[in-house]
Amino acid sequence: MKQLAILSVAVVLAGPAFAQSAAEKTGVNSLIGVAPKTEDFVQEAATSDMFEIASSTLALERGDEATKAFAKQMVTDHQKTTAELKGLVASGKVKGPLPAAMTSSQQSMLDTLNGLQGTDFNKQYHSDQESVHEDAVDLFMRYGDEGDNADLKAWAATTRPALEHHLMIAKDLNK
Repeated sequence: MKQLAILSVAVVLAGPAFAQSAAEKTGVNSLIGVAPKTEDFVQEAATSDMFEIASSTLALERGDEATKAFAKQMVTDHQKTTAELKGLVASGKVKGPLPAAMTSSQQSMLDTLNGLQGTDFNKQYHSDQESVHEDAVDLFMRYGDEGDNADLKAWAATTRPALEHHLMIAKDLNK
């Protein structure tokens, strides 16, 4: 019985350590509210921006007027955050490689959008925007609250309100 109690305590104490080392894309960190590692945050933030810019550029061509207005804001805002993140990495304040391409999941979402037109395109784009902004707000909140790099933590915290605003607009477009 004593061994079982010791084992239980060891498992409970190992949980946070496991979560800290788990890759961000497993979702474990998000589920338990743990900040991602700096390298994971950089990867996730950068690929999110890539998807936002690519999908919104497509929406500027194919969307209705409300969609185009939102897409224009997304391109502008996410180009700005991309430049800021690249600046933090280039300055040496943030260690971690910038990805060369978006994730396969994001590329798949973009491929789906590429195959759509009209109302179908608008609905899918709006749905995608709500989903990716929910993820981004969660990511930036966790890193901004508990990240381990002070400069990146401050950037995440100051960037999050804009992402929350994007999410609010995306939800309104989905109504």
